[in-house]
Amino acid sequence: MRQERILVVDDEAPSRGIVASLLEHGGHSAVTASDANEAIDLLSQDPHYSLVLSDIMMPGTDGLALLDRITSNHPDLPVIMFSAVRDIHVATNAFRRGAFDYLLKPFERKQLESVVARAAEHRRHLQQNAAYRQHLEEIISTRTSRLRAIMQDLERSYDITIEAMGDALDLRDQETEGHSKRVTAYTIELARAMGVSYDDLRTIARGAFLHDIGKIATPDAILLKPGRLDPTEIAIMREHCQRGYEMLRKIPFLCDAAEIVYAHQECFNGTGYPRGLKGTHIPLGARIFAIADTLDAMTSDRPYRKGTSFEAARAEIAACSGTQFDPAIVEVFLKIPHDHWQKIRDKAEQPGFDALTAI
Repeated sequence: MRQERILVVDDEAPSRGIVASLLEHGGHSAVTASDANEAIDLLSQDPHYSLVLSDIMMPGTDGLALLDRITSNHPDLPVIMFSAVRDIHVATNAFRRGAFDYLLKPFERKQLESVVARAAEHRRHLQQNAAYRQHLEEIISTRTSRLRAIMQDLERSYDITIEAMGDALDLRDQETEGHSKRVTAYTIELARAMGVSYDDLRTIARGAFLHDIGKIATPDAILLKPGRLDPTEIAIMREHCQRGYEMLRKIPFLCDAAEIVYAHQECFNGTGYPRGLKGTHIPLGARIFAIADTLDAMTSDRPYRKGTSFEAARAEIAACSGTQFDPAIVEVFLKIPHDHWQKIRDKAEQPGFDALTAI
């Protein structure tokens, strides 16, 4: 028989002594308390008891109140209640409040040993289950960490693929080389200022980086034409929004970003293309991107003109609030100092800058 450490609580010293003696005769270790408060103190000093045996009828804090405290503070500690009161309602109340068992005084040694053995075994099962749950939680935590690392590697692989696609477009159209990285950096900064969540931010960044991917299908004669485009050529050039969307929507990790690619030339007042979307019907990411795209376009040098200052670009964006741009986003944009955008541009133009890992 396993030796159990048992706390015996009874306000009557003779009864307390008899119970402790019966337990010690059965090979157990008994610690006694004369009232509920003493029992609570003993448990707070040393909670390593196998179980508690407590009388119900005690002056002051009674056994049922003690039972409530134990089940609250030591939920895996079985409590056996005993009493000389032969009232089924008393026993029922004790069970309802969490007692493991109920004994009527006087009880025999064998009866006591049997209920103590069952209570101790019950506690061992609870402890084993708790240890097993903890072990499972540790396994889950470890595997979750590994899965998270794998997912991060996968996300990084996705980003490398996206960057390769963007770089391919930059190599084809050297006039706008570096535009994808700069405009993505601007978009990320503005989206952050808007309080966009991390997952949405990643989607928006990918959409920004690949916004012109549809131009891969645009003929060189139109894409690289040094002069003005005629109406037919303009119509073909504008197809890049839908072409980019069609390319990306079939790729699971880019299907949300594809919506931004599709809508990146829409205007807040509905005068944009390809669908003439208006207001909040335009995806938030596309509305944020529109400002970032204009900022980069105006402040970048072209063969036919010199880039403007960031102050001038800010003034132009403010002037187009409500027509080309979402006024709420323009308001956030204008709160960011113009020299901050210059710092972002300088960083984006450094060799090896990775726009998508800037999130």
